[in-house]
Amino acid sequence: MIVFQGSGEEVSVFVFDIKNNSDTQFEVAKTAVKRLKTLRHPSILTYLDSLETDKMLYLVTEYIEPLHTHLETSCSNEGTAKELYLAWGIFQITRALSFVNNDCNMRHNNVCLWSVFVNCAGEWKLGGVEYMAGTADGTGLPIKVLPSLDKYDPPEKADLNRQKTITKCSTDMWGLGCLIWEVFNGPLPKQSSLKHIESIPKSLSGAYCEMVGANPNTRPNPADLITRCRKNGGYFKNELVDSLLFLEESQIKDKNEKSRFLNNLTNQLDRFPQHICKHKILPQLITAFEYGDAGAAVLAPMFKLGRLLDDAEYQKKIVPCVVKLFASNDRATRSRLLQQLEHFIDHLQASTVNEQIFPQIANGFLDTNPTIREQTVKSIIHLSPKLNYNNLNLEVLRHFARLQAKDDQSGIRTNTTVCLGKIAQHLHPQIRQKVLISAFIRAMRDPFPPARSAGVLALAATQQYFLLSEVARRILPALCHLTVDPEKTVRDNAFRTIKGFLGKLEKVSEEPTLRESMEADVHAATPSLSNAAATWAGWAVTAVTAKFYRSQSDTPKSQHPPHRILTKPASLEQPSSSSLSTTTSSVTSMTSLEQEANKGGVTDGGQDSVSDYDCDNWDAASDNWGDMEEMAAGQGESEAEGEVRGTDGWDTEEWGSLEPQPEQVTGSDSWATGDFTLPNSRSSPNIGRIGEEFTSATSLRRSGESAFSSEGISTIVEEDKSKLSKEERRQQRQKELEARRAQRLSAGPMKLATKKI
Repeated sequence: MIVFQGSGEEVSVFVFDIKNNSDTQFEVAKTAVKRLKTLRHPSILTYLDSLETDKMLYLVTEYIEPLHTHLETSCSNEGTAKELYLAWGIFQITRALSFVNNDCNMRHNNVCLWSVFVNCAGEWKLGGVEYMAGTADGTGLPIKVLPSLDKYDPPEKADLNRQKTITKCSTDMWGLGCLIWEVFNGPLPKQSSLKHIESIPKSLSGAYCEMVGANPNTRPNPADLITRCRKNGGYFKNELVDSLLFLEESQIKDKNEKSRFLNNLTNQLDRFPQHICKHKILPQLITAFEYGDAGAAVLAPMFKLGRLLDDAEYQKKIVPCVVKLFASNDRATRSRLLQQLEHFIDHLQASTVNEQIFPQIANGFLDTNPTIREQTVKSIIHLSPKLNYNNLNLEVLRHFARLQAKDDQSGIRTNTTVCLGKIAQHLHPQIRQKVLISAFIRAMRDPFPPARSAGVLALAATQQYFLLSEVARRILPALCHLTVDPEKTVRDNAFRTIKGFLGKLEKVSEEPTLRESMEADVHAATPSLSNAAATWAGWAVTAVTAKFYRSQSDTPKSQHPPHRILTKPASLEQPSSSSLSTTTSSVTSMTSLEQEANKGGVTDGGQDSVSDYDCDNWDAASDNWGDMEEMAAGQGESEAEGEVRGTDGWDTEEWGSLEPQPEQVTGSDSWATGDFTLPNSRSSPNIGRIGEEFTSATSLRRSGESAFSSEGISTIVEEDKSKLSKEERRQQRQKELEARRAQRLSAGPMKLATKKI
């Protein structure tokens, strides 16, 4: 057997030397070529070409190796995978014999270990057709040229009277019995060894004894054997045989059957032999995706099997499918693809990502479905190392700014802040200087408490990119406002972050030479990993469906039926050396996505729940995101609380509170990223309330300082008038807000994504 590379595929070549063999052997060889050329079956050796010259006869087939060699090398490992694989191989040979005996009305007459071959996909192929003959030609059993093959002849061959009792399949079933014995024991030394059945599996031993029985009439038909062994408890009934048969028949299965099968297949792959997964299952999954209606369910097993390929094979087999997938308009497919992105992004070339994949992903930022928008935001974490300057520093930041300022989903706004912090190391230093502080300060003004916490923690985790002058002038003042935030989680995070920044400023003040080292990464294109804040690599966006808050008190929830009790998380380490992790996300079911894809609309969502925002567990859940719908529910509950506590609630503004306002925006409150400027969002009512509290405290201090001065009395009177005036304005504003709330409630519930962007 010779192997060569031709037409882009490997083949096997059988060579017969005409001059050095007899005419009888030459006729047998020519008969084999003719038979193989006319037989076409998945379990019979595939004929490709042949050539006869004066000296040689060549037969070209698919690339194969003898079964004996395959069992000793590729299939030498023990365990469940081998047991499943041997059942699949014996099933294939039995199926081939059923085709020869029942459909072709022929007998193979040469079934043994040496007439079976295995191709690259691990499929067993029946060859050795030199002695094949028709069942009605009346010639009896053939005489074989090689004496070593005589031990595989059935016992009735030596008795002419018993030859009259043979059936169309009795001879081949005897040979199949010999093959089964050799599969579990090795080459057959002599015919009497067939009596030893200790190594034959119990589920197959009964059928085996029938196959090697002395009476030809009692040997089963291969079709009947398949039917019997495919029943529950039969030897051919296992998950590998079931899966491979389903894939072969996938074109006649309905879509629901395919989805159920593919969803279960992903977990079963770990128990299958690798060469079967790589060369048999994966090509069929790719074919099912390209030419069938398998849908998004095919993606998970396909990408899991892609890990078995080397880079060259991955580029050839998987990457074209990935590029095609990203162009799909089916939301379920796009969602599954974005979820699986981390499994194949390392195999994609940067040019492919920027030119063919990112333009398709960027459309997800504008999708009306919140789940697609949220998963698109998450995908940038994996894409950012491969994106070029324009795609990352201009296009991505433009979408991030719009989502953070305008998106009506609080979870998406929060996760946008989280993602911006995670990709900070990949941004251009100049863009990073212009964007980060403004973006995180904007997040700290968001009405949604977890969004404010995300802004605080993002500042702490990316502190290596900030000039100390910016820390003192912009960051610390913004953080100080949050020290009186209504949410204890936000306050705790703000205090710890302030302590971290103050510690840096104090060290530089005591030893100015440290300034250069602390600002070393500000203008560096590749930040130093030695910096303590590099632990941001462990900061992740959690995808848990747990709660967003924990209770601030130990009081059972049953004692507070109208509202959720918000609790503080465990304490954080100092931000300069902590590993921070995160928050939120929108994870909707694939069923609802598929239904919505057919409608082309936006789902209203089902029951909402409150999510958990554990600021001290940002490293522990590095692979997860929070649930956007649960955060929306948390937002609704906060609104309910706001109605009770008045201006403390963050629902005192419409959803449009994050819309850009026409008033002049200062440079410190906007993202300036190259050729575009991103507008500032309006401060939330909580921020306004904090400002009022600071104002009142200042007025009281001024009153105390001037009470005993010559103008103290008049000053106090003027300040009392000012306080009364402010109180009147506050009451007027409260009435206006209540009127707006009543108008909104009378208009009915708002639907997601009804605003046009």
